[in-house]
Amino acid sequence: MTTKAEKEPTYRKLKPYAVLQYLMKYTDENHVAPAKDIVDYLQNDCGIQAERRSIYKDIEEINAMALMVEEGCTIQESEEMLQDDPDHERKTIIYDPKQKGFYVRQRHYDPNDIRMLAECIYAAKFVTEGQAKRLVNVVCDLTSADQAERIKHNVFLVDRVKTSNKSVFNSISIINDAMSRKLGGQKHEPEKIKFKYLKHVIDDINQEVERRKGEDYSASPYALLISDGNYYMLAYDDRYKKLRTYRVDRMRNVRRAGVPRDHEEEFREINMADYTQRVFGMDSGSSSLVTIRFIPPLLDTAVERFGTKGAQYCMCDERHFSVTANVEVSDQFFGWILGFSKCAKILGPNDVVEKFKAYLDKIREMY
Repeated sequence: MTTKAEKEPTYRKLKPYAVLQYLMKYTDENHVAPAKDIVDYLQNDCGIQAERRSIYKDIEEINAMALMVEEGCTIQESEEMLQDDPDHERKTIIYDPKQKGFYVRQRHYDPNDIRMLAECIYAAKFVTEGQAKRLVNVVCDLTSADQAERIKHNVFLVDRVKTSNKSVFNSISIINDAMSRKLGGQKHEPEKIKFKYLKHVIDDINQEVERRKGEDYSASPYALLISDGNYYMLAYDDRYKKLRTYRVDRMRNVRRAGVPRDHEEEFREINMADYTQRVFGMDSGSSSLVTIRFIPPLLDTAVERFGTKGAQYCMCDERHFSVTANVEVSDQFFGWILGFSKCAKILGPNDVVEKFKAYLDKIREMY
């Protein structure tokens, strides 16, 4: 039977790792740990006997090993670089003489980077609440416990509508595999996928049901896109014989069809920047070059909607400017224009103006 005394030398081999983990979790530039606290942690929490002097040696070894990995050099070369480093710019663990303690300095990111990543994760509508919290925990492991607590508190105060579809990540992986030209180190021909597509029903607003009475959708996937916090798949739809976008969080039972995808020529002809500006935020309709007049304070709004490439801006008079751009002409586009009241007006072409008038007449009829 192995005694505690016989195990202790093995535990001691783990001491530098335990020191590093402790400092990564509990220290940063504003929170340091004196050698005594590290010794107490090793003895009380890890069962590792240690002296204060040994902590200094462990930290020297950690700094040398970290620099060796970062620079791709030998341990001897990293030790020489650290000796010629009076400002401690190459060290991972720093001793702060004012606060009289050690802390881990991150050179590749700062808490603001982690906060932004956490906010992006939680802002994503295609990630479930549970997945968002787990992913935020993962990125927050790169900060100290104090920084992580503040980041999580700030992030999770924000309330957003999240998907309930827990299979989104798996669906994304399958779609990526289907689009890949190489799988498992072997050549792979991109293939079609099949899936069920979901929709809400008024009878139970918290549940989604399968469209087409559960019939499979069949499509050739070409790209995954993110817009307004949602994940979309751009694919050539076998039924409608054209490129369409699908919300990935509304896709279920996604699987590779084992059949080569088709209509690559349609995808190659797409200008993706122009396509996303025309389609996202506007329901699918007929594409048309439209001229719209706005008041000057709405210039930023127009640029955000139509961009600067492929759109033409000019002053109509002292009180108005116009933008001419390709848009998907649809009821949602008309609703967007209507939201500006008298501050925006469609100038042409005439057929789009007439469609907008008919749209207004339909609304008036309801009242």
